[in-house]
Order: sequence, then structure tokens, then C-alpha cells
Amino acid sequence: MTATIARQMIAAEILKLRRNRALMGFTLLLTVGIVVVVFGYLAIQHASDVARHGPAGGTDNFDHAVRALGVFFGMLAAILVGTEAGTADLSSGVFRDLVATGRSRLSLFFVRAPAAILVTLAFSAVAYAVALIATFAFAGSMPTPSAGLILQSAGWIALCNSILAALAVGVGSLTGSRGVTLTALIGWQAVATNLLLSITSLGGARDGLLTAALTQVIPLSGGGRGDVTMATGIAVAVLAVWAIVPLAIGAWRTQTQDA
Repeated sequence: MTATIARQMIAAEILKLRRNRALMGFTLLLTVGIVVVVFGYLAIQHASDVARHGPAGGTDNFDHAVRALGVFFGMLAAILVGTEAGTADLSSGVFRDLVATGRSRLSLFFVRAPAAILVTLAFSAVAYAVALIATFAFAGSMPTPSAGLILQSAGWIALCNSILAALAVGVGSLTGSRGVTLTALIGWQAVATNLLLSITSLGGARDGLLTAALTQVIPLSGGGRGDVTMATGIAVAVLAVWAIVPLAIGAWRTQTQDA
């Protein structure tokens, strides 16, 4: 597969995702919508009682927005887009037709993750831009983030969203079911992971959790969870495993499953 064909196939995958209006609507809600609602609410609170509620902007609220776009609502958006990219061909019944054209099964699989990541990052970029505008516009007398922190936070959000989208593509390609993939990944990341992180008796075993590794490399001053610490090298290795292994399993499943 040449670079030109790869670009065309990725563009086709992106177009399929963009045409799913429900997917685009919910992804917009989970990224841009959440940022607008939160900063809007904080601004109204501040305007209604200046003495009791601080400004809606500033570094503290910027930190909250970055975390939300990385491992909370941004996580849900990435899983949503990645799941659709990983399961759409199978659930719609077009996978057999695509295979019949003579295209390599692996090439059909490996264009899904880039498409899902690019679509997810497009929404995250807009949401992050809105958060930055609100951070400075509503800062008042509060300190604002430096240029370095802004760039590092953007990179961290992109890292989080990319890994989660790739994870969803891999699991979706394995299961072939939107419902199973969404339930499993959201349940694992939003519920089970947080429960496991709170169990201190697990000790170093928690280092293998994706959220623990992501928060370990977060550029914000507060860092990750205070009860889970690990070396940066270990965190990078954990992130690599979470990014690569699900894709490898998804590729294997795509290569071996019946068309």
C-alpha cells in the first residue's frame, strides 16, 4: 500500500465518521459542549456572588479543563469515536465487500486508528481552544498558565485521546460490537480503574493501569494521584503497551475472522 493510497483510505474512513451525525453530535457535546457549560456556569457563579465565588478563569480552572479533556470527558469522546471506527464495517455488513475488492485486511484495519485519532483530536483541539479563551478572558486577578504549560498540556491531551481512541479501535475490531465495546471500555476506564486506583493494598500493581500512567506524565503542577507514583520510564512503557497491544490484537482478529 503506497502513501497515496493510505491517505485516500484514511480520508475515506474520516468521511464515514463525519457522516455519522449522532456520533459527531455526542462527540461535540463531550468536548466543546462540556467546556462551554462548565466555564459558563463558573462565570455566572462569579458574577452572581463575587465575594464567594472566584473568577471562572485562571490556572486552577485551566487545570480542571485539561484533566477533563484528557482522562474524563475527552476519554469518553475518544472511546466513542474509536469504537465506531473499529466496528462500523462489521456491524454494517460492508467488511465482506471490502475484502472482496482485494484490499489487504491489514490495510483495512490500520487506517481505522489514524482516522479515529484525527477526528477525536479535531474536537479536542476546538474544546482546548475554547478552554484557553475562557481561561484568559475570565481570569480576573488570578494567575494564568504560561506558554510552556499551554503547549505541554495540549500535548498531554493529544496523548490521552490518541491512546484511548486506538484502544477503542483495537477492542472494537476484536468484538465487532459497538455495545460490547462501549460498555467494556467505559466501564473499565470510568468505573473499574478508579476503584482499583483507590485500593492502596494493590501497591505497584496499579502501575499497569492506563489512567495511572497518563496522570504520571501530566504536566500540571498537581501531578497525578498522590497515592500512585511510578518512574517516568515505567509510565512510558505502560502507555506503549496500552497503545500497541490492543491494536495488535485487533489486527490479528481482522486478519483471521470470517468475512
